[in-house]
Amino acid sequence: MTQIKSLSPHERPPDIIRQIYKTYQKLSLSDIDSDKNIIDPQSLELDNLPSGIRHSQWMQGSDLQLALNEFTKGDSSFDQNDHGPIPVFTHQSVSGLLIIPSLFPPKIQTELLSRLFHRDLSNPEHQTNLHLHYNITYPGTQVPLSADPNLPTSPPLSFFQDDPTRLLYPKDPTVHKPITVQNVINKKLRWVTLGGQYDWTAKVYPQGRPPKFPEDITSLLRAAFPETEAQAAILNVYSPGDTLSPHRDVSEECDTGLISVSFGCDGLFLISHDNGEGCETIRLRSGDAVYMDGLSRFAWHGVPKIISETCPDWLADWPCIDEKPDMLQYKTWKGWMSGKRVNLNVRQMTSVNLHDAADAGS
Repeated sequence: MTQIKSLSPHERPPDIIRQIYKTYQKLSLSDIDSDKNIIDPQSLELDNLPSGIRHSQWMQGSDLQLALNEFTKGDSSFDQNDHGPIPVFTHQSVSGLLIIPSLFPPKIQTELLSRLFHRDLSNPEHQTNLHLHYNITYPGTQVPLSADPNLPTSPPLSFFQDDPTRLLYPKDPTVHKPITVQNVINKKLRWVTLGGQYDWTAKVYPQGRPPKFPEDITSLLRAAFPETEAQAAILNVYSPGDTLSPHRDVSEECDTGLISVSFGCDGLFLISHDNGEGCETIRLRSGDAVYMDGLSRFAWHGVPKIISETCPDWLADWPCIDEKPDMLQYKTWKGWMSGKRVNLNVRQMTSVNLHDAADAGS
Protein backbone atom coordinates (compact mmCIF):
# COMPACT_ATOMS: atom_id res chain seq x y z
CA MET A 1 0.00 0.00 0.00
CA THR A 2 1.55 3.28 -1.14
CA GLN A 3 1.70 6.27 1.14
CA ILE A 4 0.75 9.71 -0.17
CA LYS A 5 3.79 11.91 0.40
CA SER A 6 4.35 14.45 -2.35
CA LEU A 7 0.88 15.77 -3.28
CA SER A 8 -0.41 18.92 -1.57
CA PRO A 9 -4.09 19.52 -0.78
CA HIS A 10 -3.36 23.26 -1.13
CA GLU A 11 -2.28 23.02 -4.79
CA ARG A 12 -4.43 24.74 -7.45
CA PRO A 13 -5.89 22.62 -10.27
CA PRO A 14 -4.53 23.04 -13.81
CA ASP A 15 -6.06 25.81 -15.93
CA ILE A 16 -7.64 23.36 -18.37
CA ILE A 17 -9.51 21.61 -15.55
CA ARG A 18 -10.75 24.92 -14.14
CA GLN A 19 -11.96 26.07 -17.56
CA ILE A 20 -13.90 22.87 -18.23
CA TYR A 21 -15.37 23.10 -14.73
CA LYS A 22 -16.57 26.67 -15.38
CA THR A 23 -18.12 25.61 -18.69
CA TYR A 24 -20.26 22.93 -17.05
CA GLN A 25 -21.28 25.31 -14.27
CA LYS A 26 -23.21 27.37 -16.81
CA LEU A 27 -25.07 24.60 -18.66
CA SER A 28 -28.86 24.45 -18.67
CA LEU A 29 -30.77 21.18 -18.35
CA SER A 30 -31.39 21.07 -22.10
CA ASP A 31 -27.66 21.63 -22.73
CA ILE A 32 -26.83 18.79 -20.35
CA ASP A 33 -29.37 16.43 -21.92
CA SER A 34 -27.98 17.07 -25.39
CA ASP A 35 -24.27 16.99 -24.49
CA LYS A 36 -22.92 13.70 -25.87
CA ASN A 37 -19.68 14.12 -23.93
CA ILE A 38 -21.43 13.69 -20.57
CA ILE A 39 -21.35 10.08 -19.39
CA ASP A 40 -24.72 8.93 -17.99
CA PRO A 41 -24.08 5.56 -16.26
CA GLN A 42 -27.76 4.62 -15.93
CA SER A 43 -28.24 5.11 -19.69
CA LEU A 44 -25.22 3.12 -20.87
CA GLU A 45 -26.01 0.23 -23.23
CA LEU A 46 -23.58 -2.66 -23.18
CA ASP A 47 -23.74 -3.17 -26.94
CA ASN A 48 -23.39 0.54 -27.78
CA LEU A 49 -20.91 2.11 -25.36
CA PRO A 50 -19.45 5.58 -25.99
CA SER A 51 -15.83 5.90 -27.03
CA GLY A 52 -13.46 5.29 -24.14
CA ILE A 53 -16.01 3.49 -21.95
CA ARG A 54 -15.56 -0.22 -21.31
CA HIS A 55 -17.71 -2.72 -19.44
CA SER A 56 -15.10 -4.32 -17.18
CA GLN A 57 -17.03 -6.68 -14.91
CA TRP A 58 -20.29 -7.57 -13.20
CA MET A 59 -20.78 -6.91 -9.50
CA GLN A 60 -22.78 -9.95 -8.51
CA GLY A 61 -25.97 -9.23 -6.60
CA SER A 62 -25.41 -12.29 -4.45
CA ASP A 63 -22.21 -10.72 -3.11
CA LEU A 64 -24.23 -7.78 -1.81
CA GLN A 65 -27.46 -9.50 -0.85
CA LEU A 66 -26.42 -10.71 2.59
CA ALA A 67 -25.17 -7.23 3.51
CA LEU A 68 -28.35 -5.61 2.20
CA ASN A 69 -30.48 -8.07 4.15
CA GLU A 70 -28.49 -7.42 7.31
CA PHE A 71 -28.74 -3.66 6.83
CA THR A 72 -32.53 -3.83 6.58
CA LYS A 73 -32.96 -6.64 9.11
CA GLY A 74 -36.49 -6.76 10.49
CA ASP A 75 -37.97 -4.67 7.68
CA SER A 76 -40.53 -6.85 5.94
CA SER A 77 -41.04 -4.26 3.18
CA PHE A 78 -37.57 -4.98 1.77
CA ASP A 79 -37.43 -7.62 -0.97
CA GLN A 80 -34.73 -9.99 0.22
CA ASN A 81 -33.86 -11.19 -3.29
CA ASP A 82 -34.26 -8.24 -5.65
CA HIS A 83 -30.62 -7.33 -6.31
CA GLY A 84 -29.35 -8.68 -9.62
CA PRO A 85 -25.85 -8.32 -11.14
CA ILE A 86 -24.67 -4.73 -11.64
CA PRO A 87 -22.44 -3.64 -14.55
CA VAL A 88 -19.17 -1.91 -13.69
CA PHE A 89 -17.66 0.49 -16.24
CA THR A 90 -14.19 1.97 -16.66
CA HIS A 91 -12.75 4.79 -18.79
CA GLN A 92 -9.54 4.43 -20.76
CA SER A 93 -8.36 7.95 -19.86
CA VAL A 94 -8.95 7.67 -16.09
CA SER A 95 -7.07 4.62 -14.80
CA GLY A 96 -8.56 2.91 -11.76
CA LEU A 97 -11.94 4.65 -11.87
CA LEU A 98 -14.95 2.34 -11.52
CA ILE A 99 -18.39 3.67 -12.48
CA ILE A 100 -21.28 1.70 -10.98
CA PRO A 101 -24.86 2.65 -11.92
CA SER A 102 -27.70 1.98 -9.45
CA LEU A 103 -25.52 0.29 -6.86
CA PHE A 104 -28.07 0.59 -4.06
CA PRO A 105 -31.81 -0.01 -4.56
CA PRO A 106 -34.36 2.57 -3.37
CA LYS A 107 -35.03 0.97 0.02
CA ILE A 108 -31.33 0.97 0.88
CA GLN A 109 -30.98 4.58 -0.21
CA THR A 110 -33.83 5.81 1.97
CA GLU A 111 -32.61 3.78 4.95
CA LEU A 112 -29.07 5.10 4.52
CA LEU A 113 -30.33 8.67 4.42
CA SER A 114 -32.41 8.11 7.55
CA ARG A 115 -29.46 6.76 9.52
CA LEU A 116 -27.06 9.41 8.29
CA PHE A 117 -29.35 12.36 9.01
CA HIS A 118 -31.53 11.20 11.91
CA ARG A 119 -28.79 9.36 13.84
CA ASP A 120 -25.31 10.42 12.73
CA LEU A 121 -25.92 14.14 12.23
CA SER A 122 -27.19 14.25 15.83
CA ASN A 123 -24.00 12.68 17.21
CA PRO A 124 -21.91 15.52 18.73
CA GLU A 125 -18.70 13.69 17.77
CA HIS A 126 -19.48 14.25 14.09
CA GLN A 127 -18.43 17.78 13.17
CA THR A 128 -20.23 19.88 10.54
CA ASN A 129 -19.36 23.03 8.63
CA LEU A 130 -21.41 24.92 11.26
CA HIS A 131 -19.26 23.96 14.24
CA LEU A 132 -16.53 26.42 13.27
CA HIS A 133 -18.73 29.46 13.87
CA TYR A 134 -21.68 28.25 15.99
CA ASN A 135 -22.25 26.69 19.38
CA ILE A 136 -24.19 23.66 18.20
CA THR A 137 -26.82 22.35 20.58
CA TYR A 138 -28.79 19.22 19.86
CA PRO A 139 -32.52 18.46 19.69
CA GLY A 140 -34.15 17.61 22.97
CA THR A 141 -30.96 17.82 25.01
CA GLN A 142 -29.54 21.32 24.45
CA VAL A 143 -26.14 19.70 25.12
CA PRO A 144 -23.24 21.62 23.54
CA LEU A 145 -20.39 20.03 21.59
CA SER A 146 -18.29 19.74 24.75
CA ALA A 147 -20.92 17.43 26.27
CA ASP A 148 -20.41 15.93 29.71
CA PRO A 149 -19.41 12.29 29.07
CA ASN A 150 -21.37 11.28 32.18
CA LEU A 151 -24.68 12.38 30.66
CA PRO A 152 -27.09 9.68 29.45
CA THR A 153 -26.25 8.20 26.06
CA SER A 154 -29.75 7.43 24.82
CA PRO A 155 -30.23 7.91 21.06
CA PRO A 156 -30.54 11.60 20.23
CA LEU A 157 -33.47 13.17 18.46
CA SER A 158 -33.14 14.05 14.81
CA PHE A 159 -32.81 17.70 13.78
CA PHE A 160 -35.82 16.89 11.57
CA GLN A 161 -37.79 16.30 14.80
CA ASP A 162 -36.59 19.53 16.32
CA ASP A 163 -38.46 22.83 16.69
CA PRO A 164 -37.72 24.55 13.35
CA THR A 165 -37.72 27.95 15.06
CA ARG A 166 -35.13 27.01 17.70
CA LEU A 167 -32.06 29.22 17.49
CA LEU A 168 -28.40 28.24 17.30
CA TYR A 169 -26.12 31.00 18.54
CA PRO A 170 -22.79 32.09 17.01
CA LYS A 171 -19.48 31.94 18.83
CA ASP A 172 -18.84 35.55 17.83
CA PRO A 173 -22.11 37.54 17.60
CA THR A 174 -20.24 40.48 16.09
CA VAL A 175 -19.51 38.36 13.00
CA HIS A 176 -22.46 35.98 12.67
CA LYS A 177 -26.15 36.16 13.51
CA PRO A 178 -28.18 33.42 15.23
CA ILE A 179 -29.73 30.91 12.83
CA THR A 180 -32.80 28.73 13.17
CA VAL A 181 -32.89 24.96 12.85
CA GLN A 182 -35.04 25.47 9.77
CA ASN A 183 -32.34 27.62 8.20
CA VAL A 184 -29.72 25.01 9.06
CA ILE A 185 -31.59 22.16 7.43
CA ASN A 186 -32.74 24.09 4.39
CA LYS A 187 -29.60 26.01 3.54
CA LYS A 188 -26.71 26.26 6.00
CA LEU A 189 -25.76 22.59 6.47
CA ARG A 190 -23.18 21.72 3.81
CA TRP A 191 -21.26 18.77 5.21
CA VAL A 192 -20.92 16.33 8.10
CA THR A 193 -17.75 14.37 8.90
CA LEU A 194 -18.05 10.76 10.09
CA GLY A 195 -15.24 8.82 11.75
CA GLY A 196 -11.97 10.71 11.24
CA GLN A 197 -12.78 14.40 11.65
CA TYR A 198 -11.06 16.21 8.79
CA ASP A 199 -9.75 19.69 9.62
CA TRP A 200 -10.84 21.78 6.62
CA THR A 201 -8.71 24.78 7.59
CA ALA A 202 -5.40 22.95 7.99
CA LYS A 203 -6.44 20.20 5.53
CA VAL A 204 -5.25 17.41 7.83
CA TYR A 205 -6.75 14.75 10.06
CA PRO A 206 -6.21 15.49 13.77
CA GLN A 207 -3.90 13.21 15.73
CA GLY A 208 -5.36 10.72 18.18
CA ARG A 209 -8.21 8.27 18.18
CA PRO A 210 -11.08 9.37 15.91
CA PRO A 211 -14.76 8.76 16.59
CA LYS A 212 -15.92 5.30 15.56
CA PHE A 213 -17.24 5.08 12.02
CA PRO A 214 -20.87 3.79 12.00
CA GLU A 215 -20.49 0.01 11.98
CA ASP A 216 -23.66 -0.76 10.00
CA ILE A 217 -22.56 1.54 7.17
CA THR A 218 -19.05 0.06 7.30
CA SER A 219 -20.47 -3.45 6.81
CA LEU A 220 -22.66 -2.37 3.91
CA LEU A 221 -19.81 -0.63 2.09
CA ARG A 222 -17.37 -3.46 2.75
CA ALA A 223 -19.65 -5.83 0.85
CA ALA A 224 -19.46 -3.62 -2.24
CA PHE A 225 -15.88 -2.37 -1.86
CA PRO A 226 -13.90 -4.88 0.23
CA GLU A 227 -10.55 -3.24 -0.55
CA THR A 228 -11.41 -0.10 1.42
CA GLU A 229 -11.93 -0.02 5.18
CA ALA A 230 -14.31 2.85 5.98
CA GLN A 231 -12.50 5.05 8.50
CA ALA A 232 -13.67 8.55 7.57
CA ALA A 233 -16.38 10.10 5.42
CA ILE A 234 -17.65 13.46 4.32
CA LEU A 235 -21.39 13.65 3.85
CA ASN A 236 -21.89 16.53 1.40
CA VAL A 237 -25.28 18.27 1.22
CA TYR A 238 -25.97 20.26 -1.95
CA SER A 239 -28.80 22.45 -3.20
CA PRO A 240 -29.17 23.61 -6.83
CA GLY A 241 -26.61 26.36 -7.34
CA ASP A 242 -24.07 24.74 -5.00
CA THR A 243 -20.77 23.44 -6.36
CA LEU A 244 -17.61 21.68 -5.22
CA SER A 245 -14.44 23.15 -6.71
CA PRO A 246 -11.82 20.88 -8.34
CA HIS A 247 -9.52 19.35 -5.75
CA ARG A 248 -7.60 16.19 -4.89
CA ASP A 249 -8.09 14.03 -1.80
CA VAL A 250 -4.49 13.59 -0.69
CA SER A 251 -4.58 14.18 3.08
CA GLU A 252 -4.85 10.47 3.89
CA GLU A 253 -1.75 8.41 4.71
CA CYS A 254 -2.56 5.69 2.19
CA ASP A 255 -3.86 5.45 -1.35
CA THR A 256 -6.63 2.90 -0.81
CA GLY A 257 -9.61 3.48 -3.11
CA LEU A 258 -12.15 6.21 -2.34
CA ILE A 259 -15.90 5.41 -2.34
CA SER A 260 -18.52 7.93 -3.48
CA VAL A 261 -22.29 7.26 -3.41
CA SER A 262 -24.94 9.71 -4.66
CA PHE A 263 -28.51 10.37 -3.46
CA GLY A 264 -31.26 12.68 -4.68
CA CYS A 265 -30.88 15.17 -7.53
CA ASP A 266 -28.44 14.45 -10.34
CA GLY A 267 -24.99 15.99 -10.12
CA LEU A 268 -22.27 16.49 -12.72
CA PHE A 269 -19.02 14.93 -11.50
CA LEU A 270 -15.81 16.01 -13.20
CA ILE A 271 -12.61 13.92 -12.97
CA SER A 272 -9.28 14.57 -14.69
CA HIS A 273 -7.44 12.32 -17.14
CA ASP A 274 -4.25 10.49 -16.23
CA ASN A 275 -2.14 12.95 -18.25
CA GLY A 276 -3.80 16.02 -16.72
CA GLU A 277 -4.66 17.38 -20.16
CA GLY A 278 -8.42 17.02 -19.89
CA CYS A 279 -11.21 15.44 -17.90
CA GLU A 280 -14.43 13.45 -18.09
CA THR A 281 -17.83 14.58 -16.85
CA ILE A 282 -20.23 12.00 -15.41
CA ARG A 283 -23.92 12.55 -14.65
CA LEU A 284 -24.39 10.77 -11.33
CA ARG A 285 -27.96 9.90 -10.44
CA SER A 286 -29.43 8.69 -7.16
CA GLY A 287 -27.93 5.32 -6.20
CA ASP A 288 -24.91 5.59 -8.51
CA ALA A 289 -21.42 5.07 -7.14
CA VAL A 290 -17.87 5.71 -8.26
CA TYR A 291 -14.76 4.08 -6.85
CA MET A 292 -11.52 6.04 -7.29
CA ASP A 293 -8.55 3.68 -7.21
CA GLY A 294 -5.17 3.53 -8.93
CA LEU A 295 -4.19 6.78 -10.65
CA SER A 296 -7.74 8.10 -10.29
CA ARG A 297 -7.25 8.12 -6.50
CA PHE A 298 -5.11 11.24 -7.00
CA ALA A 299 -7.16 12.77 -9.83
CA TRP A 300 -8.56 16.29 -9.77
CA HIS A 301 -12.31 16.08 -9.33
CA GLY A 302 -15.24 18.33 -8.49
CA VAL A 303 -18.97 18.96 -8.84
CA PRO A 304 -19.69 21.92 -11.15
CA LYS A 305 -23.46 21.48 -11.32
CA ILE A 306 -26.43 20.20 -9.32
CA ILE A 307 -29.33 19.57 -11.70
CA SER A 308 -32.57 20.76 -10.10
CA GLU A 309 -35.85 18.83 -10.26
CA THR A 310 -34.14 15.50 -11.01
CA CYS A 311 -34.66 13.71 -7.70
CA PRO A 312 -36.49 10.39 -8.30
CA ASP A 313 -40.19 10.54 -7.43
CA TRP A 314 -39.91 7.71 -4.89
CA LEU A 315 -37.26 9.68 -2.95
CA ALA A 316 -38.50 13.26 -3.40
CA ASP A 317 -40.72 13.30 -0.27
CA TRP A 318 -38.00 12.05 2.10
CA PRO A 319 -37.91 12.22 5.12
CA CYS A 320 -41.67 11.60 5.02
CA ILE A 321 -42.05 9.29 2.03
CA ASP A 322 -45.27 7.62 3.20
CA GLU A 323 -47.93 7.86 5.90
CA LYS A 324 -46.43 5.29 8.27
CA PRO A 325 -46.42 6.40 11.92
CA ASP A 326 -42.61 6.55 12.11
CA MET A 327 -42.54 8.86 9.08
CA LEU A 328 -45.32 11.23 10.15
CA GLN A 329 -43.07 12.82 12.77
CA TYR A 330 -41.13 14.32 9.85
CA LYS A 331 -44.18 15.60 7.98
CA THR A 332 -43.02 19.22 8.32
CA TRP A 333 -40.06 18.34 6.11
CA LYS A 334 -41.91 16.29 3.50
CA GLY A 335 -40.31 16.96 0.12
CA TRP A 336 -36.95 18.14 1.51
CA MET A 337 -34.99 15.71 -0.62
CA SER A 338 -36.65 16.92 -3.85
CA GLY A 339 -34.29 19.90 -3.82
CA LYS A 340 -31.13 18.22 -2.54
CA ARG A 341 -28.22 16.15 -3.69
CA VAL A 342 -26.40 14.20 -0.98
CA ASN A 343 -23.04 12.53 -1.51
CA LEU A 344 -21.41 10.05 0.86
CA ASN A 345 -17.67 10.18 0.24
CA VAL A 346 -15.77 7.48 2.16
CA ARG A 347 -12.06 6.90 2.53
CA GLN A 348 -9.47 4.94 4.48
CA MET A 349 -7.11 7.27 6.34
CA THR A 350 -4.33 4.84 7.17
CA SER A 351 -3.39 1.18 6.82
CA VAL A 352 -3.47 0.91 10.62
CA ASN A 353 -6.73 0.21 12.46
CA LEU A 354 -6.73 3.33 14.63
CA HIS A 355 -9.05 1.93 17.28
CA ASP A 356 -7.07 -1.30 17.69
CA ALA A 357 -3.85 0.69 17.86
CA ALA A 358 -5.28 3.00 20.53
CA ASP A 359 -6.55 0.05 22.57
CA ALA A 360 -3.14 -1.63 22.39
CA GLY A 361 -1.41 1.53 23.56
CA SER A 362 -3.77 2.21 26.46
